[in-house]
Amino acid sequence: MLQATDIHFCIQNRPIVNKASIKLLPGELTVILGPNGAGKSSLFKVLSGDIQCRHGNVLYNGKTLSAYKTSQLAQIRAVMPQHSTLSFPFTVQEVVELGLLPLKNDFKQETVREVMEETQTWHLRDCDYSVLSGGEKQRVQLSRVLVQIWEKKPYPRFLLLDEPTSSMDIALQHHVLAIIQKIKSRNIAVLAILHDLNLAANYADQVVLMKNGNVMFQGPARKTMTASKLMEVFDHPISVFEGDSHRPTVIHTVPFSQIDQQIKHA
Repeated sequence: MLQATDIHFCIQNRPIVNKASIKLLPGELTVILGPNGAGKSSLFKVLSGDIQCRHGNVLYNGKTLSAYKTSQLAQIRAVMPQHSTLSFPFTVQEVVELGLLPLKNDFKQETVREVMEETQTWHLRDCDYSVLSGGEKQRVQLSRVLVQIWEKKPYPRFLLLDEPTSSMDIALQHHVLAIIQKIKSRNIAVLAILHDLNLAANYADQVVLMKNGNVMFQGPARKTMTASKLMEVFDHPISVFEGDSHRPTVIHTVPFSQIDQQIKHA
């Protein structure tokens, strides 16, 4: 289990994350939602260990981040940041194989092909990574973090993804989230930041709603993604319906005043 308690992070004495607590359980996808500037990425970086906070604790399987050596943490936690840059002319397969470096000899080479076939990137394996489209690069980076934790282990592990589908079309977004559904069954807890409310509603087991650095609501998707809670967080009219799958369907309602203005300027 990954458990964070009373995380408080400031920049120039301004709270970016304000006493946030969150718990990630193996076998579940937890999605963080919120408007721009809500503190989502900052909380993500604290949880991943990319930045440190003076107040609060982050525990991976009962141990603080500082208790792990870098190599030990890489055995249980894989992170895909929002932006990844490479300064050298790597091929796509070489980028994916970077995910194997922390594992030393504890991996199977065929894992690379298996993961790349899952992410539909195997056919790109000999291409120069730098010439890929944004969506292709995202799938390659996803492959890189997946190979790090792909092999089944008896202990809980964690996959942290910051906007993993932002540059993808609809079909690929659902394909990637289907892969996430598959990997969470391997005793893995997944945390993802998403912007699409309906993607979150369709796939998330748990949802965390953030606003102005605060965790406003968290819990199962059906209980958290209600119209009243979403409107409070996003400051916009939102309707929510329950579909045939008993998961919420979210509609961003346009205010009547805005519709009138659109008609007048048509």
